This record gives sequence, C-alpha cells and structure tokens, in this order.
Amino acid sequence: MSNNTVLDINEKPSGGQLITLSLQHMFAMLGSTILVPTLTHLSPAIALLTSGIATLFFLLITRFQVPAYLGSSFAFIAPMMVATKAADGPGGAMIGAMAVGIVYGIVSLLIWKTGYKWILRILPPIVVAPVIMVIGLALATTAVNMSMYETLQDNTQVYHASYFVIALITLAAAIVVNNFVKGVISTMPILIGLIVGYIAALISDQIAGTNFIDFTSVTEAALIAAPDFLIVGIDYDFKVTAPILLAMVPIVIVTISEHIGHQLVLGKVVNRNFIKNPGLNRSLLGDGFGTLLSAFIGGPPKTTYGENIGVLVLTRVFSVWVIGGAAVFAVLLSFSGKLMALVSTIPTPVLGGVSILLFGIIASSGLRMLVENKIDFDHKRNLVIASVILILGIGGGKLLWHNAFGIQDNDFAIEGMALAAIVGVLLNIILPGKAQPDIELLADEQKEQEQHN
Repeated sequence: MSNNTVLDINEKPSGGQLITLSLQHMFAMLGSTILVPTLTHLSPAIALLTSGIATLFFLLITRFQVPAYLGSSFAFIAPMMVATKAADGPGGAMIGAMAVGIVYGIVSLLIWKTGYKWILRILPPIVVAPVIMVIGLALATTAVNMSMYETLQDNTQVYHASYFVIALITLAAAIVVNNFVKGVISTMPILIGLIVGYIAALISDQIAGTNFIDFTSVTEAALIAAPDFLIVGIDYDFKVTAPILLAMVPIVIVTISEHIGHQLVLGKVVNRNFIKNPGLNRSLLGDGFGTLLSAFIGGPPKTTYGENIGVLVLTRVFSVWVIGGAAVFAVLLSFSGKLMALVSTIPTPVLGGVSILLFGIIASSGLRMLVENKIDFDHKRNLVIASVILILGIGGGKLLWHNAFGIQDNDFAIEGMALAAIVGVLLNIILPGKAQPDIELLADEQKEQEQHN
C-alpha cells in the first residue's frame, strides 16, 4: 500500500464515509452511462440498473480485489444501431451484446489456459489505436447533426440556430469542467455538461419561446417505477443472424484492449498487478459476464470506466466497499420513475453538445495511444495498417455477399468499423515485420510493478 492511500482495497469506510464516497463514484459514471442508451434508444433506467448489477458481479468474480466500476460502453454505439436496424428492433442489439459477452468468456478461458501474451500480439497499438479513432470519428456526423437539426416524423431534418446555441453552451460547460475545475467534480464533465445544457434549454423556453422540454412525461410518471426490461422470448425473438454478429462481435478487438489498458492504469494507481492477481482472465470474465447479464434484461454492453479510475486517483480511496456502494445506489436510482422520466426529457442538442466532446475524446484517445507507444510511421508496415483501418472505417467500407451460403434472400455483410478492425488484425498478422512496441515491454513493466509491491 502506498503512503498516501486513504483506504486500501479491502478496508471498509465508516457508514457516513461509505455513503458520501459511493455517491461520488455514482455521479462520476452517471452522465456517460445514461448517454449511451439515450443515443441508442434504450432505457436509461435499465442501463443504470445493469451497470450496478454488472459491477457487483465483477467484484465477485475478481474476488473483491479490483476496484473498478462497469458502465455503458461507447464502443458499441454505432454497432448497436446497425444491429437494431438489421433486426428491426432493439432485440438485435441485445442478441449481439450476448454474443460479445460469450466471446469475452471464451477469451478469458484461453487466457487462463495459455497466458495473455498471445492476445497482445494480435492486438498491438498499431491495430487498436486506429480502430479507436474510427469509433469516435465515425460518430462525428451523429453528434453534429444532433447539435443542429430537429428530426421530424417523416425523418426530414430542419436546421435550428437555437439548437446549435444550446449545443455549444453544453459543450462549453463540459470543456470548462474538464479543464479548469479541480477535485471530484472534474471527473464529471459529461454530467455537468448535461445539467448546464438542460438549464440553458429551460431558460430558452421561458425567454425565447422555444419548445425544448416537455414535462408531461415527468408529471405522469410514478414516483417508483420498474425499468423497461427487454426480455428475450417476451419482447423479441431470439434470432441470431450474421448481420447482428458481424456488427457487434468484431468490436471486442477494441474493448478487450481497452480493458487491458484500464487494468494496467488501475494497477499503477493502487500499486497492484491486476494482470497477475486476480488475473486478466478473471477481470475479462467479469466484464464479459456483466455484458451478458446486461443484455439478458435489455441493457447495453459494459466496460470498466475511466471516470471512476479518476475518482480513485483524486480521493486515494481504493476500497471495493465504496465501488459496491456506488453499484447499489445505481440500482436504487434506476427505480426512480420521476428521475428517469426527467432524463428522457433531455433535449437533443444537449445530447449533441456532450457527444461532440465525448466522441472527439474517443478519437483523440486512439491518437494518444499511438503517441504514447511511440509508433514510428516511417515504417511502411505501420503506415499501411493505420491508413487502411482509418479509411475503411470512416469511409464505411462494406463487404457484401448476396444470397450468402446459397440461401435465397440471405445477405452477408461486414462493414464500417467491424470491417476495419478485422482487416487491421489480418494485416498485422500477414505483413512482414514485428509490431511495436515489443510485447516484452509489458512483461518488464509487470515485473517492475511486482518488485515495488
């Protein structure tokens, strides 16, 4: 335990501390977790509920040794939209998320039996970083359109300057919090941006006569209400199709790499080697089981949250009791009918404003990965892999095969970021030369961490 640690992983805070510290973690993840279902037309309440349940199971699977919170994954926003369209309903996204959870379980089993180095050879930074950039940049049009246009019932879009003003106010608030505010509040730029943008929309409705917010749903909502579950066999048919799998499953190339990165960063923060103990296989299994469980009841895929790692850094409280408390509060909050109805009234340009920053940060994170790993683009191998991934992903490349496998009216398609990710992995395997940085650098870093422990 480092000298400046306030509470170590298994230390339990007092009752008042537990409530306060747990609420800090819940608010840190709240904005991002409810944003994903709002953008993908799922229930924010079910996203909150499943984030809490998934986190509790994650803690259990990792033997209460990893203080990580699981929230909604942004990597799956575009794939969920594709899967929903392919299945004519949100059930397609849920089936795809179940498949993702199963793939996590398979990878976890392989790591348990064979070690972790093989997966890092398949997914070096030169493959993962451009795919992360694609995830952010491919959603750029969505964020900007939400910030400027009202979508009518016939799907035509009408530009409103007032939309863009509200979006810019929201964006400005999030930027100010992210860059100039200190303390725990600095970990909540999305939540604060949503709140400031919402207030600006209310003021606009009163002063300028706009019609951003309608409180009818809030007044009609019950004080306590169950989230809107999506149950397979009841709300949709369990029908696995190639378009659904191809839209969702390849994204694990990115999310598994993201997971490994978070475990390394978290290990540095709390002075532990989580790759070794409880093991990457356990943390991946916890992440995958959380995603699988979430999908069974209608929630989006899950991932460990950087926002909550930020709270750990600021508070120096690493207790899993606090993370578990945040999960319990999220579950309780999901049954607040009035509050969830209020979330549903968030205006589109407010969502667009925070999305501009968030999607941009995702893309910039990929660029940062390239810089931090000192990827040399004088090497033709690196230049080719990154170039192909970026253009295929952002350009919306599609591999389409009509009447696939000899079945009439059966289309087999791989497109967008899924195609870019698969091609990137294949190029990394096929092209001569060795991916940089060398895989042994991670092993050396782990040995150094163990010596410090």
